[in-house]
Amino acid sequence: MFVGVLRLVLFLPAPGSLKSKRHLVRSAIDRVRARFNVSIAEVAENDLWQKSVIGVTAVGNDHAFVEETLDKVASMVASMHGGQILVTARDLVVEPWSDGMGEGTRTLAEAEGALPWEPPGGEDR
Repeated sequence: MFVGVLRLVLFLPAPGSLKSKRHLVRSAIDRVRARFNVSIAEVAENDLWQKSVIGVTAVGNDHAFVEETLDKVASMVASMHGGQILVTARDLVVEPWSDGMGEGTRTLAEAEGALPWEPPGGEDR
C-alpha cells in the first residue's frame, strides 16, 4: 500500500475579502473531490485572504498511480478559475506503508484480531 501526501501553497491575487477567498478555495476543493478519489482540505492560512494551504492525500497499491493522481490534482488546481489561483509551492511525498496485509503473511481476520473460525459443534464435518 502506498500513501501519497500533497501540500499546495496557493496565492490568490483576485479576492478582496475572506468570503471571496473561501468561495474560490471551496469551489476548487469540491471540484477536485468530484473528479478524483482523494481526501482534500484547506489545512493552513485560513484567515489570510490572499494565501491558502491545501492538503491532499491518496492511497493506492501502486506508487506510480498515487503519484500520477496527485500530479493531476496539482495541475487541475493550478488551471482553475482562469489564473485566479497560483500554486507557489508544491510538496509531494509517496511512502510505502507496510501493514502486513496483501503480503501473504496473515488474513484480514488475523489482522483485525479475530479468533479463527470454527464450525458449529466444535468439529469439522
